Amino acid sequence: MTANGGGPRTVSTSESSRSGSEFESDRSVSDEAPLGGPDASETILESRDLDVFYGDEQALQSISMEIPEQQVTALIGPSGCGKSTFLRSINRMNDLIDVARVEGDLRFHGKNVYDEDVDPVALRRKIGMVFQKPNPFPKSIFENVAYGLRVQGKDDGDVEGKVRTALERAALLDEVEDQLDSSGLDLSGGQQQRLCIARAIAPDPEVILMDEPASALDPVATSKIEDLVEELAEEYTVVIVTHNMQQAARISDKTAVFLTGGRLVEFDNTNKIFENPENERVEDYITGKFG
Repeated sequence: MTANGGGPRTVSTSESSRSGSEFESDRSVSDEAPLGGPDASETILESRDLDVFYGDEQALQSISMEIPEQQVTALIGPSGCGKSTFLRSINRMNDLIDVARVEGDLRFHGKNVYDEDVDPVALRRKIGMVFQKPNPFPKSIFENVAYGLRVQGKDDGDVEGKVRTALERAALLDEVEDQLDSSGLDLSGGQQQRLCIARAIAPDPEVILMDEPASALDPVATSKIEDLVEELAEEYTVVIVTHNMQQAARISDKTAVFLTGGRLVEFDNTNKIFENPENERVEDYITGKFG
């Protein structure tokens, strides 16, 4: 299974006449179907001929894939192959980079997130993100989680209940229940990362993006994060970038393999990718012959 070819196609805002930042189901039709296969669950995210440029440098080339809801999709590949660039494209984090330019479609519930009528802030309420390095605020544990609610206007009603629920979902409540007024910076690295996950899920998004969330953690903390990712997929769609192929094999349902040149080379069920990939370059990467 190989990635679709074709040159860049600039986004046309006339392609969508729907108003506001509502992401309704309205699947577009293309001559070439994105990777993902007919057996995929209901698609929540879909890219079609997605190209991303940083100035004159092209970071992603014609990426077409379908990401199923309430599953874990892992993005793997060598450094500089475009994994994190694709992840940041999903909730328009690349908008924060002045020289970044995006062409093609990236759809959430069928709505192109790069249409002019889409508010990136509203989009990020639906699609949360957890970064590689834990970044708790210099606030209490409670206020770290409550911040996600307040900044998105969801702090009406039972804030304490929502905070505790988010901490529980992030498998942290039992460890910090008696110290919610203590600084989040006093937690261990693994606890800080789970605190950041709690902050991301407190406003109840639909998708959680994770950019190597365990790369800076020890094996015990990494194991807790992996267990948490699998649990979160019961309620959320999780897309995770990882350099750890064993981690991808353990926790993901789908795996996308990006290789040099910003190309998606293969995307399929994880067991298929690791046991019987169709592309020889993917097999070479999986078996350590390069990368």
